[in-house]
Amino acid sequence: MKVLIVDDEKHVRDGIKLLGEWEQNGINDIYEAGNGEEAIQLIQTIKPEIIFSDMKMPKMDGTQLLEWIKDNQPNSKTIVVTGYDDYHYMRKAIHFGSLDYLLKPIDPEILNQTLEKAVKEWKKEEADRQRKESSTQLINEMKPVYRDRKLTQLLNSESMKENLYEEFGFHLSQNYLVALARINGKTIEVFQGDRDLAYFTILNVINEILKENECGIGFRYLSNKGEIVIIFWNKFDLIDELLGRIYKSVRNAMDISCPIAIGKPVNKSFKLIDSYQHAKQVLLNSNILNKTTRVFQQNILQSDALRNLMAYSSNIELAVQAGEIEAFDDVINQIVNDFTENGYLSLNQLLHFENEYLVISRKWFKSYNLTLKVTENIEKRVDLFFDQNGTFQLEKFIERKRREISLFLKKVKRSTKEKQSNIIYDIEKYLQANFDRDVKLQEISEHFYISREYISRKFKQEFNVNITDYIVKIRMERAKSLLKNSQLKIYEIANMIGYQDDKYFRKVFKKVVGVTPNEYRAEYVKQ
Repeated sequence: MKVLIVDDEKHVRDGIKLLGEWEQNGINDIYEAGNGEEAIQLIQTIKPEIIFSDMKMPKMDGTQLLEWIKDNQPNSKTIVVTGYDDYHYMRKAIHFGSLDYLLKPIDPEILNQTLEKAVKEWKKEEADRQRKESSTQLINEMKPVYRDRKLTQLLNSESMKENLYEEFGFHLSQNYLVALARINGKTIEVFQGDRDLAYFTILNVINEILKENECGIGFRYLSNKGEIVIIFWNKFDLIDELLGRIYKSVRNAMDISCPIAIGKPVNKSFKLIDSYQHAKQVLLNSNILNKTTRVFQQNILQSDALRNLMAYSSNIELAVQAGEIEAFDDVINQIVNDFTENGYLSLNQLLHFENEYLVISRKWFKSYNLTLKVTENIEKRVDLFFDQNGTFQLEKFIERKRREISLFLKKVKRSTKEKQSNIIYDIEKYLQANFDRDVKLQEISEHFYISREYISRKFKQEFNVNITDYIVKIRMERAKSLLKNSQLKIYEIANMIGYQDDKYFRKVFKKVVGVTPNEYRAEYVKQ
């Protein structure tokens, strides 16, 4: 806290500085002034919480200073210090809000009691001021939210009484018309992702123009994300001009584009929802390839019949099976040509396409046991491809899809390769488990659902030996182990590892190991 001591006598100022228990009362800075004029300059700069002032001073006396403080720095606590026990001065001090009136010479005890009282009162009043300021700020912050909620209810409900909304700026009228502005993800990005700030700023621009013309009100439509609704009740002949002005003002002020659609006029407040729904259809059917128009009229330009990406499923399947991105080029070109026929692509068609694209993507990722990590918010996905002028960037959208498909195909190849490698090792395990019988290539093919040719080729690549020789190798390793058991006969060992003819077994063993079974056993016994 800060204290200012105002007195034309330096020894008085020094005495107060010496006697005051400043630190105990949280006073960190002490300033001095020799008269009222000097004091005012300091007060304007430092804004002290506590002010001690003499009454009789040159240039500007204490009475004039107290009056100035009351008008210009009313939060400060003032304490009069004077050598005159005069009722006139005391009355003036009380009139201008002085906390106390101290006589010179100053009693240290009375000085510090008064100082403590002044600090406590200032802190109490400051706490009250902070609470009021916080409360006022909260009320001001809640007003737009409350207004948006009530006006959303008005738009949605037939039973609401119109006079309840006059306090929010809604006027009774014979006719109404609704316009709808779309707030997309690009707009929110301009405000660093602060959605509330984006709506607040855009609505300020909208309502300033509407208030100036006394013809309508804009609000955040809480029933649907990303929408601002404007209700007109007057000056219908100027709506096109006003909405054009609103669009340009928002564009120029914030470098963002908010396309606006105009609904049909209605003659009752409970029909406002009809006008809104019409405006929504106009917006959804607006041509997003159009680089100029951003305020869309009441007539819906094109049929709302939507093309389906699912109709191209067979072509997509063939392209996936081909496994190369080039195989998709014809499919992509055909889809683009069909979906943008006559240079027209509606927002509704784009959203429908993206939803189907996501469904098809999930299906293909699932079929290859791949994980698909994408946002489920369809509007958020397409918002990425609208520039700040509100134009849909078709080429960037197509290129993004091409990259996504290419990445999917790479994942499929990698997954297939890993899967194939795993199958070969599964076949190895199968052979190890069934080495004691005659396992045919056809049996392996049927068991693992892959061709004999593929098995032979891949097995040889992986183990540098064909399947027949691999089985022989397993049998010989098993035979060497069994020969260490002197109780087993040679023919018994032959039968145990899959040979019915022990003579053939002896022949194979010598060829692979280099010695006969008996010689191998004899050599083992010596060890």
